Amino acid sequence: MLLLASAAAILNVRMSAQGGGARPPDIAGEWRLDQGEDPGQPSLSDYLGLAFNDAGRLRADTTPESIWGTPEYQCRPHSAPHQWRGVGGTRILKELDPISRETLGYRLQFMRSLDRPIYLDNRPHPPAYAPHSWSGFSTAQWEGQTLKVTTTHLKDGFLKRGGPQTSDMLTMTEYLTRHDDIMTIVQVVDDPIYLDEPYVLSITYSYDPNAGPATENCSGSAFAENGGTDRHHVPHFLPGQNSGIGEFLATENWIPFDAARGGVKTIYPEYRAVMSGTTALANLTVPVSRSANDVAKLIADQSPRDGQVHVLPVQGNIYMLVADGTNITASIGKDGIAVVNTGAAQMSEKVLTALTDVARATVNPAAPNTCFGANCPSAFGSPAWSSPYFNALVTAPRTPPGMRYVINTSASPEHVGGNEKLAAAAVFRRAGGQTGFGGATRDLGTTATIVAHEGVLAAMSTPPNKAKPAPSAAWPSETFFDEFHKLSEYVNGEPVVIYRASAANTDGDSFVFFRHSEVISAGNLLSTVSYPLIDSEKGGTIQGVIDGLNHILDLAVAEYRAQGGTWIVPGRGRLCDTADVASYRNMLVMIRDRVRDLKKKGMTLEQVKAARPTLDFDGRFGSLTGPWTTDMFVSAVYRTL
Repeated sequence: MLLLASAAAILNVRMSAQGGGARPPDIAGEWRLDQGEDPGQPSLSDYLGLAFNDAGRLRADTTPESIWGTPEYQCRPHSAPHQWRGVGGTRILKELDPISRETLGYRLQFMRSLDRPIYLDNRPHPPAYAPHSWSGFSTAQWEGQTLKVTTTHLKDGFLKRGGPQTSDMLTMTEYLTRHDDIMTIVQVVDDPIYLDEPYVLSITYSYDPNAGPATENCSGSAFAENGGTDRHHVPHFLPGQNSGIGEFLATENWIPFDAARGGVKTIYPEYRAVMSGTTALANLTVPVSRSANDVAKLIADQSPRDGQVHVLPVQGNIYMLVADGTNITASIGKDGIAVVNTGAAQMSEKVLTALTDVARATVNPAAPNTCFGANCPSAFGSPAWSSPYFNALVTAPRTPPGMRYVINTSASPEHVGGNEKLAAAAVFRRAGGQTGFGGATRDLGTTATIVAHEGVLAAMSTPPNKAKPAPSAAWPSETFFDEFHKLSEYVNGEPVVIYRASAANTDGDSFVFFRHSEVISAGNLLSTVSYPLIDSEKGGTIQGVIDGLNHILDLAVAEYRAQGGTWIVPGRGRLCDTADVASYRNMLVMIRDRVRDLKKKGMTLEQVKAARPTLDFDGRFGSLTGPWTTDMFVSAVYRTL
């Protein structure tokens, strides 16, 4: 009886340690892939079992495997949907709380990937304007003996090797179940941009202490493997010109060609009626399961137009402010505040409040006293006894400096609308008047210096079509005309360089590089919620936008595996890195080449629109209504080629 009681007590401890119920299995260890897609390269253009829509099929047909040869993608890891199926197995490491010894999460390692963390500590998923990564952001909870993993914030990549692509709107749900030394992963990939229903499959692993992923370092060069000496070459097929489509059917001739092209109806048993000729595909009905993702909301949430200011810390001194859908880049430090763009005029007060709050919390924050004696820092910085300065350091610290610089990347209203109010919030006296050069120069007062390309000044002071000029207090007070402009001093410990983007969105666009923080503010060159605005009447061209993005890619450096490193703040949308900029650039190159090809064939603008050269990207970046529609974008591309 005593032995039975002891056994029951031990069982009770095991159950109570997990909050009741049987303790979940330990999935940590080295695991060998038993059933998956690799080793070996899948057949090109084999879309069997994929619920492709027309956009997904076109994207797969026009994206070659050689895209991996571009400098930005040479070190790209396997996309998250493919990682479980990639050769090399996986290592699962357990992260424990040092006091309670509860499992806080797992860290997964695959051969061609960065670590993939999975959090079990009830943390929320990041906001939609936070950056995406190759492995995404994963949280999990145990449902009985199965670990359910939910993943968001994934980059665009590939669903399978051999062509099928994914958008950055996909989410992924996985169910991990261990049965002794066998682990089964059921994976649900939900990508409403390219799939008419989620892609579901299972993968089997076996526990093997001698397995685990091999180390695979990457040292990709800047040499474009498929573009010769052109580092900006983007390999792709024009629609209808991929000769590899259906090639594998020469040896797999039992597979019908139409079924190999994918489509939601082809994956159900009812499709046999189409194969036998008794039912037309258009008349076939199947029990389709729908996406759980609201695409319109997912995209809108990356650039919330809610009348509020959302603050995202980026890197070094740099913060991204999302002000009613427009991004403002801010450098905040002991030298003061420098902003890139100022948002719409009606948001100025909220933007100033947000900037002030961040400055107070970071530059001279109230904090406990940490020094005792005669050699402590005083409120003025010099050594002193600590007690006379206690309140000045702890309860009433110095107010941080205010606005110092405003930099405009364009004359768009959402970029210059807050110039007047933000510049007037400065407390740093600039020079001139009675105290400057004997009164020989104009008194610049205490307003912040507003810097922009001379085209911005022209657009604000003498707008076309007799439009009303902007208030003179909002005009740039310092302009440049060259291909770049360096601020004459370090700002918060780093150089700030403004690069012109000639004939891009307009003839006066630029982007800004904070050289020590490794952050680039891209302005209108980059958006994760729309196609780029191109105002051809003001000198904008599709090639100028592509050239501007290529310039950003030349300056930016990924931290590792084509991820992180230099962060890029878009004009609208979520925070990006080099891989995101490359993806956006690749899309524009593909669209440019398609429109150019159709134009060379003698097609009119209306015929080009009818051909839908943007079909595979419209669900992600297009719009039928609003100030910048897909039709307007295609028209701008057509007219500027």
